[in-house]
Amino acid sequence: MVKIVGIGGSLRSESYAQMALNIAAQRVEALGSEVEILDLRQLQLPFCNGGEEYPDYPDVQRLRDAVSGADGLILATPEYHGGVSGVLKNSLDLMSFTQLSDKVTGVISVLGGQPNSNALNELRLIMRWVHGWVIPEQIAIGQVWKAFSPEGKLLDEKLSQRFDQFAQSLVENTRKLRGVS
Repeated sequence: MVKIVGIGGSLRSESYAQMALNIAAQRVEALGSEVEILDLRQLQLPFCNGGEEYPDYPDVQRLRDAVSGADGLILATPEYHGGVSGVLKNSLDLMSFTQLSDKVTGVISVLGGQPNSNALNELRLIMRWVHGWVIPEQIAIGQVWKAFSPEGKLLDEKLSQRFDQFAQSLVENTRKLRGVS
C-alpha cells in the first residue's frame, strides 16, 4: 500500500494551505493509499541550526520518522513574498537526504493574489536537491479566499477535478517509482 505523509506549511488556525492539504489527502485516501498528516501547528520544532541532533525537541525525530516511513509526500504552502513559507522550509531543513531522497512528492500552493508558480518552483528545487521526485501535476490556488466554503469544501468543479488528477498522479507515480503495490 502506498503511504503518503502530508505537511502543511502554515501556522494559521484557519489555514487555506491546510484545507487544500486535507482535500488532497482525502482524494489520495479514496484511491486506497494511507495518508498521515503532520500538522506543524501541533509540533514543537526548533529553527534549524544545521545540526544532526535536536535532543530537546522530540518532534524533530517524529517528523523524520514519519517521512522516512513514507513512500511519498504532499507539501502544501501559502506563498509568502513570492516563496515557500518559512515554517515549511524549516521543517524540510530539519530533515536530510536520509528522509527525503526518492520521495515522490506533490506540491500545492495557496495565495491571496493571482495564482503563480513561485512557491511551487521553489519546492521543486528543494526536492530535486535532496533527490526527490516531484510529480508534474501541481495545484496553485490564487485568490484562495474564494476557493473554499466555510466548511472547507471546494467551490469550483474544475479545481476539484485538478485535485483528482493530482491524487491520481501522486499515487500512480509513487507506485511506479517506489515499486509499491
